Amino acid sequence: MSVALGSVRNDTGRVISPAQVRAARALLQMKQTDLAAAAGLSLQAIKNFERGTTDARGTTFQRIEKALREAGVIFVDDGEVSASGGPGVRLAR
Repeated sequence: MSVALGSVRNDTGRVISPAQVRAARALLQMKQTDLAAAAGLSLQAIKNFERGTTDARGTTFQRIEKALREAGVIFVDDGEVSASGGPGVRLAR
């Protein structure tokens, strides 16, 4: 499965954006190399996704999301927390 550049829907219907991945890494103080290792992907795959310059398969996004969730991040959808809130990330408790 190939997806458009930028945000992508995962198998739960959530949209994960490059900005959310960068923010998640920042919250976790995780380097791109750490995320690549945790997700089982190449460093270039992470860099391309975060720049929005990739037309990657859905499995790439699933691996990124899973690695960040397992590290303690929760992805928030547009309007999920409040009607006026946009998409984002937060740390799990």
